[in-house]
Amino acid sequence: MIAIGCDHAGVEMKKALMQALSEKGFELKDLGTDGEPCDYPVIAESVCNEVLSGACDKGILICGTGIGMSMAANKIKGIRAALCTDSFSTRFTRLHNDANVMCLGARTLGCGLAAELAEIFVTTGFEGGRHQRRIDLIADLENK
Repeated sequence: MIAIGCDHAGVEMKKALMQALSEKGFELKDLGTDGEPCDYPVIAESVCNEVLSGACDKGILICGTGIGMSMAANKIKGIRAALCTDSFSTRFTRLHNDANVMCLGARTLGCGLAAELAEIFVTTGFEGGRHQRRIDLIADLENK
């Protein structure tokens, strides 16, 4: 299951992603918003908590640029959120960084590209190996 949430700037993109991913057989948990103004850190926390609890495998966060969501999500211990803007970076943030949350900008990406990036994110695995050592070093930074 994939947790997905947005602030008021990302409602249309969230709807488009939910439709595209559902059509591909992915199960999604919608954590808002549906249009009412909200504070993006609250949505980021909700989505990240679903990922950390194990209720959802990955998370997708959407705001105007994706920057605010990524900043908020990365404050949560255990979250490795990546602002995704192209297919190469999206693929490698999963392969090498084991990112568990992707962030997207509704005002900087079209819905078609966002759907392609989301599919790459949720279907690409983590390579492990030497990259795990680096993930462990990131976790050490969190614990200082």
